[in-house]
Amino acid sequence: MPHDTYESPLVQRNASEEMSRLFSARHKFGLWRRLWLELARCQRELGLTRITPEALAQMERALDDIDFAAAADWEKRLRHDVMAHVHVFGQAAPAAREIIHLGATSQFVVDNADLIIMRDGLKLLAGRLATAIDALGKFAIQWKDLPTLGYTHFQPAQLTTVGKRAALWAAELAMDLEEVEHRISTLKFRGAKGTTGTQASFLSLFDGDHAKVQLLDEMIGKNFGFLKTFFITGQTYSRKIDAQIIAVLAGVASSVHKFCNDMRLLAGLKQMEEPFEQEQVGSSAMAYKRNPMRCERATGLARFVISLVTSPLQTAAEQWFERTLDDSANKRLSVPEAFLATDGCLLITANVARGLVVYPKIIQAYVMSELPFMATEEILMAGVRAGGDRQILHEVIRRHSQAAASQVKDLAQPNDLMERLAKEPAFAAVNLKAVLDPAQFIGRAPKQVEDFVSQVIEPIRNNYRSYLQQVTDLKV
Repeated sequence: MPHDTYESPLVQRNASEEMSRLFSARHKFGLWRRLWLELARCQRELGLTRITPEALAQMERALDDIDFAAAADWEKRLRHDVMAHVHVFGQAAPAAREIIHLGATSQFVVDNADLIIMRDGLKLLAGRLATAIDALGKFAIQWKDLPTLGYTHFQPAQLTTVGKRAALWAAELAMDLEEVEHRISTLKFRGAKGTTGTQASFLSLFDGDHAKVQLLDEMIGKNFGFLKTFFITGQTYSRKIDAQIIAVLAGVASSVHKFCNDMRLLAGLKQMEEPFEQEQVGSSAMAYKRNPMRCERATGLARFVISLVTSPLQTAAEQWFERTLDDSANKRLSVPEAFLATDGCLLITANVARGLVVYPKIIQAYVMSELPFMATEEILMAGVRAGGDRQILHEVIRRHSQAAASQVKDLAQPNDLMERLAKEPAFAAVNLKAVLDPAQFIGRAPKQVEDFVSQVIEPIRNNYRSYLQQVTDLKV
């Protein structure tokens, strides 16, 4: 019964159906059969006439007709998953039974299928990244002019804008997209390398013809969409490849964590919120709560992805000579779960980015509570330009700043620095309201947002136009 056994929350609650299908048993074993078929096709094309057209036709008809129960029975008897599926495929395509897996080692199907799945998973994540970047770009343009407190060390700092902050979030995701695209474009196919990577079995099949063996390797890779195959492998492709890919996913997770943590802090300050639905419950006890549950979930998933980085690195380091089998059990966990969790992270990120809520009056109140202190240098310069003595003005500002700070910290009263200075004859000629315009303190933030969106986000939108209509509703 489904409710009596453990089910992965990555599949049940977080990852998309598309990503879950990529790592499903049906997709993986279907790829194995397609790899065996392509191997046989290319071998026949290169002169192995014992591979008959009928054998190829039967294999093609049986690509998706997988008897999983029979495969499980064979694996229990043989303790070997690949040989189990060789037997089951042979039963489904009897004319091909004798030539299935001809010259190949298990990693011909296992490694090549894994590379195909990871490549397609990276493409799916690239679309997810583009969707989140697009949403944050729209938000950044919408709020590019709204001044807000900047924070360093989570202490009030010079002003920025709400849109500029969103551009910072998008910029890190754009960096991640570049890394994902790099992995996609440089990922190679293992190809047909034989038992220890020497291609000895294929050289024997083709009577010592090196050119045919090399061509076989290249043909299969190109037919699965890979421009290049690895020049050198042992029995497997180097497990450093897995480590490099998971490191990129961890980079994505880091950016998601940064964005969602910032949103959690902003929600606590009541300046911004993630979407909150009409019937959503924030707390079972405190009915008024509006907890940032989406961002909290995303940060939890992101930490999980980041934690997975070490496992593939250790696996790569542990491989003895041409190969050991201790990689298999680890890869079955670390690689799929990293992809599934990253997929969940990005779905949440896009969902939040598309529904961000801003509270301008709260933001303005925070700005005005700190701006008088930040504006003191401008006030000092304005007083000097009006004919005042710089040293006297500095002392007046210093004295009233300390008193205003005491009002805020000791008495929990509003910052009254401007009211205090307005009563000073030394500042009678200074238009303090004009000096205190927040728009004068945001520098080039609005223009930076415009330039970033036009030069960075627009090309991403153009490249991923078909992905930008993705639905980002959450499962729960």
